[in-house]
Amino acid sequence: MSDETTNGAVAPAAEAAGPAFTVEKIYVKDVSFEVPGAPAVYAENVQPELQLNLNQRVQRLGENAFEVVLGVTLTCKAGDKTAYVAEVQQAGIFGLIGLEPQAVDVLLGTQCPNILFPYVRQLVSDLVQAGGFPPFFLQPINFEALYAESLRQRAAQGGDAGLANSEPVGNA
Repeated sequence: MSDETTNGAVAPAAEAAGPAFTVEKIYVKDVSFEVPGAPAVYAENVQPELQLNLNQRVQRLGENAFEVVLGVTLTCKAGDKTAYVAEVQQAGIFGLIGLEPQAVDVLLGTQCPNILFPYVRQLVSDLVQAGGFPPFFLQPINFEALYAESLRQRAAQGGDAGLANSEPVGNA
């Protein structure tokens, strides 16, 4: 086995070989599940209404390291009452070495959330089901389209601050 990888990450020797994109760590940053009207809410026989809020934050941790947090808040209403609220913040630390700022911005806005999404999807599904409700499966999200929309919004606002330099990125 080669000494060039450590815990699945590319070793610093790869820096000399050219640009690199690495996943250093994936973790749950925050999770919450609430059923404010339990147990009465389980007797409700109304069509549930779901509201999904998606957001992403990027924080620079070092010269070549970034934390990306993909947040999902799923609120289910049964009539005028809240049946449940599931909140998940799935995070990852990503290494981006030797890339142009525009390429870093694109990777942080598209590839990083694409990597985190399956973890968010599974955790939300598990929380909802463990809360005694029918399974909920987040549908695939086109992060490339969301990124393109954020670029249009930035251009309209006259700013070109990249994701790498920002805190909140957007809601869907």
